[in-house]
Amino acid sequence: MAIMLFVVIALPAAAFENPLDRGPLADFLNLFRQQAIPRQLVVWKHPEYKEGTIVVSTKERRLYYVLSKDRAYEYGVGVGREGFSWSGTKTVTRKREWPDWRPPPQMLKRRPDLPKHMPGGMDNPLGARALYLGSSNYRIHGSNEPDTIGAAVSSGCIRMTNKDIEDLYNRVKVGTKVVVLK
Repeated sequence: MAIMLFVVIALPAAAFENPLDRGPLADFLNLFRQQAIPRQLVVWKHPEYKEGTIVVSTKERRLYYVLSKDRAYEYGVGVGREGFSWSGTKTVTRKREWPDWRPPPQMLKRRPDLPKHMPGGMDNPLGARALYLGSSNYRIHGSNEPDTIGAAVSSGCIRMTNKDIEDLYNRVKVGTKVVVLK
């Protein structure tokens, strides 16, 4: 008579995650994605915004990271669609790589088909990085839909290509001032 012995090994959920979905390998793969509106160094003619400030022009659908009194990086962005655009001054209060997404209650009310939580990864609407703006539900974040950059498509967040948000993420610190203009 044979006795069978089974060994059960408990592995953490992270052991089953796809390495192409988030982390360094996903960051590398993002380098090859098409960039909708090219990032460029531009002449900056707005001395009222100091070095290190992020200025978003929702009308132009551009984000500027001010480098000096006369230079800024310009990025293409997607902005809030009609009824969801906003303006004002916020501060970057948190930074996250491959952030999880929890749609706010107002969004879930409009779209009950959305998940209540989505782990970070290539399919997550927040993309590769997110800069959280104050205590608001707004973020500057990546997007896995580069064709939406330059359009008014979001529920108020500022979207960038994953390649651009990774660049901006590496430049800004918690405490960075963000000015959103209509």
